[in-house]
Amino acid sequence: MVIKKFQAKTEEEAILLAKNELGKNATVMNIKTVKPKGIQKVFKKASVEVTAAIDEEKDYSNGEEMLLKMQEIQRNIQEAQRMDNEKQQENILVDENTMTIENKLDSLQQMLEKQMQIEEKEDKLEKKEEPLEKNTVKSKSEACIHLVREQLVNNEVEDRYADSILDEIKNTIRKDTEIDQILATIYQKIVLKLGKTNLIENNSGETNYIFFVGPTGVGKTTTIAKIASDLKLRKKAKIALITSDTYRIAAVEQLRTYANILGVPLKVVYSEEEMKNAKDEFAEYDIVLIDTAGRSHKNIEQTEDMERLLNAIPKERRKIYLVLSATTKYKDLVKITETYSKIAKYNLIFTKLDETCCIGNILNIKMLTGAALSYSTSGQMVPDDIEAINPQKIAKQLLGGQ
Repeated sequence: MVIKKFQAKTEEEAILLAKNELGKNATVMNIKTVKPKGIQKVFKKASVEVTAAIDEEKDYSNGEEMLLKMQEIQRNIQEAQRMDNEKQQENILVDENTMTIENKLDSLQQMLEKQMQIEEKEDKLEKKEEPLEKNTVKSKSEACIHLVREQLVNNEVEDRYADSILDEIKNTIRKDTEIDQILATIYQKIVLKLGKTNLIENNSGETNYIFFVGPTGVGKTTTIAKIASDLKLRKKAKIALITSDTYRIAAVEQLRTYANILGVPLKVVYSEEEMKNAKDEFAEYDIVLIDTAGRSHKNIEQTEDMERLLNAIPKERRKIYLVLSATTKYKDLVKITETYSKIAKYNLIFTKLDETCCIGNILNIKMLTGAALSYSTSGQMVPDDIEAINPQKIAKQLLGGQ
């Protein structure tokens, strides 16, 4: 299967580009509006991006050949994107959100110096009795923490979580603590809050049944395809697929296409009893990945159906991954996680990181639920647009680095 993105002024033009290049049998898998960022918003209009796919109808029994083909496609796309980005950046100022930690430190120091100059003038005018040097040292620490808080909140970290993290480090900061040391302390605290990732591994010696649950439209099926590719091609696991998402015919067919390419079995189940039968049928496999229908957290009946489906597999043999979109509003994420917390213990997957400039919700939901982080996705490319969540990388991004 070849999966590729096409951009044009309108949806119709983007689809036409896809059909012209991939052929009339190309399937449109995703459509989104791409808005220019930063100063480009003044000069450029939004465009439409279409992700399309075509099954090459080749023999994919050689998994390495398939993986090399996917990687080649991905490299071509990345090279095109790199050249496009270089062209766009020629006359564009560096956006604050793309600054490195080191540049951010310089920026903080410059802002603090300006603030200190203002405070020195105020001190002289008010003729304060307290030594100026003492006030200056104290103000630098406080100003640094204030600026970091602004950065976290601008990245959509909830106020209470930002305050909680900063309150924990305030007692460790002396009046003479350097700004870079303050930043390093905050960085380490965020890394600890994000915790260790919990990935899908093939090392238990028994069949593991992995459920993927979550609301509609977050990309569960594509995420499963990416993980299945990694397990089969890189980790050499014996895997099978199950889908209970019978509400969307396209979801079943999409997963069936991936199953055919990977050469793994796929079973469609409609009930708790059929899930139990599928469990017995795949008892000799290492890992069984299970796609579920998107459920509304407001629908109690659907929630109960999901719980019955999960309970068809014993707790000790199953793992549950709640798939969430990084673009979803925090208030909605709270409701979603509360609903699934009543059903079972889960790990967290965040999708669509390429569609948002703010990743504060990753930290928010981690601190809210205490659930382990696992994967993040940032595009439609299978199997490449997925990675284990890296707490160090997330912490740097939250503080304004890359």
